[in-house]
Amino acid sequence: MAGRKRAASKSHATTATASRPSRLTRASARRPDVPDIYRQMLDEADVQPNAISPERPLKRRRPGQRNEQPLKRPDPPEVTAKIEDEDDEINALFEDVPLPAATMQTVYRDSDDEEDDDDDIQFEDVNLSLPPPDSGTAQDGNKDLELDLSARTANLRKTVDRRKPISRAEKDHRIEIHKTHLLCLLTHVARRNRWCNDAEVHDALRPLLTKKTIKYLTPGTNLSQFGRTQSLKDGLQQAGTMYKLKYQITERGLRRALWAENEEYLKDYKLPDDAESPMEKSDFREAAKSLCGSRDVGAQLYCALLRSIGVEARLVCSLQPLAFASGGPPLGKPPKAKGRQSIQERYAQMQKSNFPDPPAPTGVVCPIRRRLGHPNATDYNVPTIPTASSSREAPPVPRKIRESPFPIYWVEVLDEAHQRWQPADPLVTDSFWRPQKMEPPASDRENCMTYVVAFEADGTAKDVTRRYAKAYNAKTRKMRIECAETTGERWWRKTLRAFSRGITTDLDQIENNELAATEAKEPMPRNIADFKDHPIYALERHLRRNEVLIPGASASGTVGAGSNGPLEKIYRRRDVQIARSREKWYRMGREVLPNEIPAKFLPKRARPKTDVFGDEEEDDPSETVGTPIFTIDQTVQFRHPPVINGRIPKNRFGNLDIYVPSMVPEGGAYVPDELGARAAFILGVDYAPALTGFHFTGRKGTAVLHGVVVAAENEEAVRAVINGLKDQAAEFEKEKRTREVLKAWRLFLMNLRVRQRIWADVDSDEEEGDDDQDAMGLDIEKAIEDDNDSEDEAQQSDESGEAGGFMIDDDYAGGFMAD
Repeated sequence: MAGRKRAASKSHATTATASRPSRLTRASARRPDVPDIYRQMLDEADVQPNAISPERPLKRRRPGQRNEQPLKRPDPPEVTAKIEDEDDEINALFEDVPLPAATMQTVYRDSDDEEDDDDDIQFEDVNLSLPPPDSGTAQDGNKDLELDLSARTANLRKTVDRRKPISRAEKDHRIEIHKTHLLCLLTHVARRNRWCNDAEVHDALRPLLTKKTIKYLTPGTNLSQFGRTQSLKDGLQQAGTMYKLKYQITERGLRRALWAENEEYLKDYKLPDDAESPMEKSDFREAAKSLCGSRDVGAQLYCALLRSIGVEARLVCSLQPLAFASGGPPLGKPPKAKGRQSIQERYAQMQKSNFPDPPAPTGVVCPIRRRLGHPNATDYNVPTIPTASSSREAPPVPRKIRESPFPIYWVEVLDEAHQRWQPADPLVTDSFWRPQKMEPPASDRENCMTYVVAFEADGTAKDVTRRYAKAYNAKTRKMRIECAETTGERWWRKTLRAFSRGITTDLDQIENNELAATEAKEPMPRNIADFKDHPIYALERHLRRNEVLIPGASASGTVGAGSNGPLEKIYRRRDVQIARSREKWYRMGREVLPNEIPAKFLPKRARPKTDVFGDEEEDDPSETVGTPIFTIDQTVQFRHPPVINGRIPKNRFGNLDIYVPSMVPEGGAYVPDELGARAAFILGVDYAPALTGFHFTGRKGTAVLHGVVVAAENEEAVRAVINGLKDQAAEFEKEKRTREVLKAWRLFLMNLRVRQRIWADVDSDEEEGDDDQDAMGLDIEKAIEDDNDSEDEAQQSDESGEAGGFMIDDDYAGGFMAD
């Protein structure tokens, strides 16, 4: 680079020497007699003369540049270079001089309501050639240029968003909130679906369709299969075009729910001003008449419009619950107090400027003339044209609503000719028969497709997510409850069972086959991250500790991490098996075959073991590298020794391991009752307490004994005794309750008797006095307590070692010496 600069300097010097005579001739009348060598040094150093010229001095020519008149611009700040020797003089031409920083316009979003559309932003006219406001400091003497990139790098490091992974307890909490939110959203959509069947709503919407459109939407059976489908498409096209022109979106609909990074952000949180207000059925009827509201309400009214003429339509909603994972976008900080005007306010001022006030005084210069390029433009008097005053105010500017370009609600129409449900969305995507247009991208902050539920007119709901998700197994399934926990799939089926009709129709079977075929046609993922927890494919790097590949598993393909990464084999998920240790298989009722080679060795735990005294134990050198684990193919079902002559086999602790029903020994019977051991003891038959598991507290487990194992011939007798013991316990409990009730009645009657004796000779008026009643109540309670205390003292005196006022001596009996 240095060689290039020096070569360029020589060529520049040659050009400057060739053009010097003409330049000196033109400037001879203005410059004093100065030797040429000094003039050359001054010109190349770009030193300005002391006299201030009204015009900007000419710029130095570059190699090959023609002699043209430069544009007139304000004088830049003078920069004086230090010239020490000839080499520095040459390098001065190529010194990096800091350019004046351009003043960039910055727009801050005060709230979520502001638009980020470029059409609503008023850009300011900025002269990029002017120096920055603080450029006056550049004239304070000669300074060397220093570039400090460390501060900029430090700022970039601070702005990096590093989210910490959530703990297991936090994830469980989020899963519960996720489930609750799902139930609330399902109930909300089911309610709106019932409103779509309202007769008053149908009467308000039915006149919007012409007879021709209704005929297209309800084709007759005399048409062919293709003709009926084409007629339905034409009807939907006409109805959608009409509905989009007449319906006006004035509010924001449902959007994606997000987690806040800090609880402080939620204290002053407020919904946007254009958010959809809560609606009742009367409001929904009013929206059907006015044809305005959110686009969600528009989709619901469109569904009601189709149902009003007999078209089988389903209301489809993409539920937006709170995610249980930590990778989603955060809610963000609440908007700060407005310290400047928002975009809407500035736009309102611009509209107000179109209706100006009375003309300003003549001494004020018009801002339009100030922007003109001619320096003397302000001297001209631009005539003002008087405008006719109008009493009408400017019409309000419709407010643009910022939402996701993909819908939350849409409609599915039944194509009876092909027995298939097809989507229709006239408001957002303006499409029908195109399910691939409904899924938003992963970068969409306002919309995330995880659960798509379709509601029919009779209230039946069906999960149709696989119809719209392009990568259901690779991406969408990981955000659903099925991947959050092992029982998630069963919970989701149980939830949808509340919205099922109870029977499976032929149309349901056709749709189930269609959704299964769509899922099966999903292509193989293209990146490594999508293979994790994939239900069909698996990579060896994503296998868990207890997962192994079956022997002879064949690869289905290869994938690489980037263009230069090594290729990895892709296996089928069905070729992956779960391996367990001998103890785990034993608790599942299986035992490992002898002389089996472990499928894998689990590594040792990092933390050292401790003995009962808290000291660390040394590793046993004879122990293997890790814990050996085996697959199910290397195990068989475990069997206890059979029961012979009524004798139950027991372990060294005197009980029998019954983890699963198959572990009951042959000839024995398991009685799962707490009274089994007592009943067997009463009968005098042999039994063994059943060890059904362990209760773990930390790393320490305690055996759980529940029920007994007896011989099969004694099972009926043991159960009969157990029933007798339960009846006896019930009788004892009944007698106990009877004694408690009789004791309470005795106390009540005793209080009445005492009261009667006290107030026998007293008038009724005095008896009703409050003070006397309170005192009487206290006296009665004290008397009763004294009676109870006297009875207790008498009982204690009877049990004491005194009799008749004399001490009883065990050495004497009746006045005689005891032998």
